[in-house]
Amino acid sequence: MQTQSLDKELIELIFGAASIRRWNDQINPMEFTELDKQAHKMIIAWALARCEEDRRITNPIKWKLLIEGAMFELLQRIILTDIKPPVFHRMMAENGQQLNQWVIQELAPMTQKIHGDFHERMERYLLDPGYAGYEKRILKAAHYLATQWEFNILYKLCPFIRGIEQIKGEIEDQLEDHIDLIGVQKIALQRKTYGFIDLCGQLRFQKRWSQSPRIPATSVLGHMLMVAILTYLALCDTDACEARIVNGFQGALFHDLPEALTRDITSPVKNAVDGLAETIKKYENLQMEEKVQPLVPPRWYRDLSYFTDNEFDNRVMLDKKIVTGLSFEEFCEKFNDASFYPVDGEIICCADKLAAFIEAAESIRNGVTSKHLQEGVERLWKEYQGRMVGTVDVGAAFAAFRDILP
Repeated sequence: MQTQSLDKELIELIFGAASIRRWNDQINPMEFTELDKQAHKMIIAWALARCEEDRRITNPIKWKLLIEGAMFELLQRIILTDIKPPVFHRMMAENGQQLNQWVIQELAPMTQKIHGDFHERMERYLLDPGYAGYEKRILKAAHYLATQWEFNILYKLCPFIRGIEQIKGEIEDQLEDHIDLIGVQKIALQRKTYGFIDLCGQLRFQKRWSQSPRIPATSVLGHMLMVAILTYLALCDTDACEARIVNGFQGALFHDLPEALTRDITSPVKNAVDGLAETIKKYENLQMEEKVQPLVPPRWYRDLSYFTDNEFDNRVMLDKKIVTGLSFEEFCEKFNDASFYPVDGEIICCADKLAAFIEAAESIRNGVTSKHLQEGVERLWKEYQGRMVGTVDVGAAFAAFRDILP
């Protein structure tokens, strides 16, 4: 089966969110981008959903629907870009069906290529108000919490902005409407749960390829979401069970979380000295225990450790022990079931490298290059040219973006 889900046009559209500036009608102490906002929103949605699960409610979270809902809303926002929130919400209230029909029409040539009825679910999600109501509510709360996190920076540094108190009140009113979600209550306390999402939010400040100028200058946080989406799209081209798709997305979303504690250390540096990568990994684990573990419940921390410790290894849980070193074929044949808590580390690794390749290639195409970007592109191309992972033609995705280079 030839890969179709890793479509260049769709990936470029999503990566374009890194160039969509937020709060661009206000004085900005820093550059806020839509990709970063959506990444933070997804992490907050994960925390809210975990809080809901911890209540042992009878209405379980549909995790795949939550993840896809976040992707549908991201795509919708990219198409309807640069509309002020009050105008956007007024438009959606009065002409939402027509606007969403147009969004679906614009996205159809790309989303119809994704295997597994992705386009049909997107259409239902955007047009049927009764579909995925619980998941939509969690995502809406996450949206306003991520917006509030950004706004707090503006509010503290630029309190003289005209109309800032009105913006503050509108955000707080929306959050009050979601106060029945236990996670919203916990975050409002600004203690442990808030500390966790604040720590994740700080990954906005860490720029990728920090030794080189780039356009757009993407952050570690935005990179994590790109890797998660690429992982999801790649797994759509396999016979992966739903648990592998959900765990793959979540594993990719958090794969660089330790960098909030250690900062970004490039692959050439990690591989420059024998044993250095292992030393860095031990330090990351220690920092996770000291800085992240106190902020989240034990169940959350076990999952976060599972996602970040062996992030690029195919892994499963057998008799409560983590088993790694599995080939993709063995993984698919023996462990394609939720009971093994499978995570496709090999796919996440390919998605991580593809995201890095895109970051460098897009900057070069935009006329901003350096020795570091050129060397990175060539190194990654040599490693992934013609690469297949099961039915996923990773090499074809690399080739598509290599073609954009001058």
